[in-house]
Amino acid sequence: MGTKTRIPRLIDAFSPYISITSNYLSDGTPTNASRLGITEPEVGTWKGFETKWTPLYLKYGDKKNSRTTTVIDQLYEVIENCVAFDQSNHILDRIASSTAATITDLETFNIKSGPLEKTTRSIAVTPISEMVSPTIQPIGGGSVSVKCYTSTSQRAGICAGADSVQYMYAVGTTPPASAEAEGLKAEISTRASFNLDAGSASSGKYLYIYLRWYNTKHPALAGPWSSMNTTLIL
Repeated sequence: MGTKTRIPRLIDAFSPYISITSNYLSDGTPTNASRLGITEPEVGTWKGFETKWTPLYLKYGDKKNSRTTTVIDQLYEVIENCVAFDQSNHILDRIASSTAATITDLETFNIKSGPLEKTTRSIAVTPISEMVSPTIQPIGGGSVSVKCYTSTSQRAGICAGADSVQYMYAVGTTPPASAEAEGLKAEISTRASFNLDAGSASSGKYLYIYLRWYNTKHPALAGPWSSMNTTLIL
């Protein structure tokens, strides 16, 4: 039986959920989707929810200029469609009952069944103190390579206590005043190494970006923002 609370119904909770689960299905060799018995068309539909969600959520984040009732209604429509798709195709039920499912799979999709029902885990209550130490490298075509390190790591990797990197960025010629400045775009990456695609039309402009370690299950534990990093987009 499906659990109603598996898929978050609130906008700010659904946003990291759809981003992380969409990427997670495509990760791995073979992919996690293939291992769990999720078909390519089903992965495409799930990814489609994220694709439609992302530009709407960016508008929602700009309270002053673009957060309208229409945008809010469209966001809730994406959530409703995602829930309906899961209920029709039993995506999460199939993951929950799969013999190949791991605790990581269940945690990622917020499935409280099987091993997670029997496992008691302590929840961290101390915010992450580590800052992201990034390297930012333009790679052409409007894309920028981002690698995130801790202060002591030799290889890019997610900080202990975090499960992702949250970043706020702007493209242009005027740097933002802070990570809380209006108009910044917000994204989350579950990988410590990723490419940010600003679009080929951004060539010759500057990328201004702030990053922090983030825990999607416990947002209040997020680390401090890094200082602003800047690079010319090629």
